[in-house]
Amino acid sequence: MSRPYGRRSFMSVVASLGGLAATPVFAGQQPRDQLVASGFDVAWLEQQTGRHKQLYDFGSLDLAADGRALRFTRNFLDTFRDAYRLEPPDINTAVGISGPAFPMNASDRLWAKYKLGERSKIIDPMTKLPAVRNIFYDDGTEISVKAIQARGCVFWQCNVALGLIAQQLATTFQLQAADVRADLVAGLNPGVRLMPSHVLALALAQERGFTYMKP
Repeated sequence: MSRPYGRRSFMSVVASLGGLAATPVFAGQQPRDQLVASGFDVAWLEQQTGRHKQLYDFGSLDLAADGRALRFTRNFLDTFRDAYRLEPPDINTAVGISGPAFPMNASDRLWAKYKLGERSKIIDPMTKLPAVRNIFYDDGTEISVKAIQARGCVFWQCNVALGLIAQQLATTFQLQAADVRADLVAGLNPGVRLMPSHVLALALAQERGFTYMKP
């Protein structure tokens, strides 16, 4: 007959099982702080600790049809300020950009070099010609990219979409896709966060308490 466990042995087993229950391990699970291992820094998400958060999905936004979509972000910030006396960092906003909305994240240099205004049929209101500058970045209004960034909003860029755009521009201008992609990354507006993909960024943001809006 086997010898029964002593009290010390029994308590050790219970403690070890309790430890497993408290720290479950799932296949493929990766701690949040290891997400930088792939080369994309998503630490900014952990810094969004406001009581209220909202993200704006510009994934399929046509800038030629609606160049004033940032008014929704402005309205969110304004009404929380006016109604609840809350301002960043107590409230957080993020704008996710992919596909056709890419020019909003691009510097004037990229607009001129790759004729982004002509490509996206975006007209400069000053010249009435296809824009060769980022007309959304700093137009002096409260819904410019720069004005919204100054209020703590984070803009991200989908890396998958950026790769597709690089291939398209490389074909158009007879350049190497890898060189164009590197140029696009270097020419993003100040503060833009390059994310592995748009859908991944949307998921990570919502997991951290951001509500979702698609203009």
